[in-house]
Amino acid sequence: MQVVLKRDVKGLGKAHEIKKVSEGYARNYLIPQGLALPATEKLVRQARRDQASAAEKLARLQNRSRELAAQIASKPLRFKVKAGETGRLYGSITSKDVAQALAKMLGMSFDKRQIMLEHSIRELGTHLVDLKLDGGVNAQVTVIVEAEE
Repeated sequence: MQVVLKRDVKGLGKAHEIKKVSEGYARNYLIPQGLALPATEKLVRQARRDQASAAEKLARLQNRSRELAAQIASKPLRFKVKAGETGRLYGSITSKDVAQALAKMLGMSFDKRQIMLEHSIRELGTHLVDLKLDGGVNAQVTVIVEAEE
């Protein structure tokens, strides 16, 4: 039996995909849970249109993210912080600090969860920080940490 998925189903597929499943699985689980509908000609056409529009939307999102990544890579972030004589910071620079600096630089909101910083920055110098942007695009920003005088 063919069904059109209304939502993502783990292990089966994503929303708007057309899948062939056993009749029992469709009748006893997918359809009653509101996860799928029996595939009719009209639903199949609609699902294909939805897939095409989702692909276009993803392509636009990825293009915007690539432009943003280029903009981010071109400008380093500078932090002036208090540090000891050995170059160790009295505090640390966290993903929240980097997100706030990026938001200020770009003039738009930036979520700290998009910043892939394993450990807080605790030393002076230049650091590369990985970013995960929308659409699966990855970027890097240069963070320059300088001692406050």
